[in-house]
Amino acid sequence: MELFKLLGNKRLFILLMGLVLFIGLMGFTIGPRTTLSWPEKFTRDTIGFVQYVFYRPAGYIAGFFEDISTLRSLYEENEQLKTALAHYTRDKAKYNYIEQENERLKNDLHFTEEQRNKYNYEYRIAQVVSVNNDPNNRTLVIDLGARDGVKQNMSVTSAEGLVGIVSQVSNFTSTVKLLTSMDAKDPNSKAIAATALGKENDSFGMIESYDQASGTFIMTKIKETDPLQKGDTIVSSGIGGVFPRGMVIGTVVSRQVGDFGLTNTAQIKPAADFSDWKELFVVFTPEVKE
Repeated sequence: MELFKLLGNKRLFILLMGLVLFIGLMGFTIGPRTTLSWPEKFTRDTIGFVQYVFYRPAGYIAGFFEDISTLRSLYEENEQLKTALAHYTRDKAKYNYIEQENERLKNDLHFTEEQRNKYNYEYRIAQVVSVNNDPNNRTLVIDLGARDGVKQNMSVTSAEGLVGIVSQVSNFTSTVKLLTSMDAKDPNSKAIAATALGKENDSFGMIESYDQASGTFIMTKIKETDPLQKGDTIVSSGIGGVFPRGMVIGTVVSRQVGDFGLTNTAQIKPAADFSDWKELFVVFTPEVKE
């Protein structure tokens, strides 16, 4: 009678059946096995199916929002490129106008052919053969020499900025003395007449030495009224005839009063990094008739 009463209680009966099934499953799973029992397979397949049903759409949704983010980035980049193109078009038109006006003025002033070509420089690529890292004599050797038209005192530049000057020439190679060897106390060291880009008519100074401690060029003889300031790009002015006009030297990092208080000095961070060169350019200037 008690058994029939127990079976009559549906909740208790279901609980007992669940316990029996659980014990049965435990019997299948206890002990080392290399294969899964059918309840385990069924359970795993069911879980896998549920994950597929729920995670696949979730992945699509996540990918959808990621695509939206990518499209937004592409849109912003496209807008930046459009702005840059507009600036380029504007600058090109401005350059063409200035070039035409310059050509007209040359014609009006009856410039000679020599005067017209004065700043038409030619750049010839050269491979670096060797580098001398002697602190007192920093030089390198390039594979262009006298047979290629290279001459002493020609300027050498990298894609970033001015590197040095040709000090010795042989038939097949040339030695380049680096600007990092500049020393105001050395009578053989050649100073660079320099100016700030965009302020050519108002700014002037002389780069005479390189400070090893700070890794900067020292620009001197800057007038107090000179508009030169931090961030300006320094280029060669062409005065003196050794260094061609417009060669990029570096960027102003600081400006201070000179030793005697009459003029200012400035520290110039080199545009060239003076390391790991493969190619450089020798600057050929038009021949000047004597």
